[in-house]
Amino acid sequence: MKPIRQAALALTIAIASGIACVSGNALAADPAGNAANAGNVSNVSKGKTAFINHGCWQCHGIVGQGGAAGPRLAPEPKPWEFYASFVRHSAGPMPPYTETILSNADLADMYAYLKSLPKTADYKAIPLLNN
Repeated sequence: MKPIRQAALALTIAIASGIACVSGNALAADPAGNAANAGNVSNVSKGKTAFINHGCWQCHGIVGQGGAAGPRLAPEPKPWEFYASFVRHSAGPMPPYTETILSNADLADMYAYLKSLPKTADYKAIPLLNN
């Protein structure tokens, strides 16, 4: 088999096994993560706290807006199955975050945080920009 076909086959198998791993455990359905304040003294959500503590903001921005090293994650993140599978089995520039590094609860909270972020206002709705 030619090297390109071998690489394509290996990639297909890796993606399929990653999806199978995710769909075979508690990550299959949209999680019930906590985007709201969980009694924290500072009004910071559990999801945002996990997003900051695990360093996601360094590449994806504080509110998931994206940056030089990471794509935009919010608002309207990818579906949960894609998000969870990619975080757990990334083979690109982002390292994979296994359950020993990032718990399922933290992953669900981060996803809930990203989903809770509002869309930015249309520039036409900002009076100062319309002068």
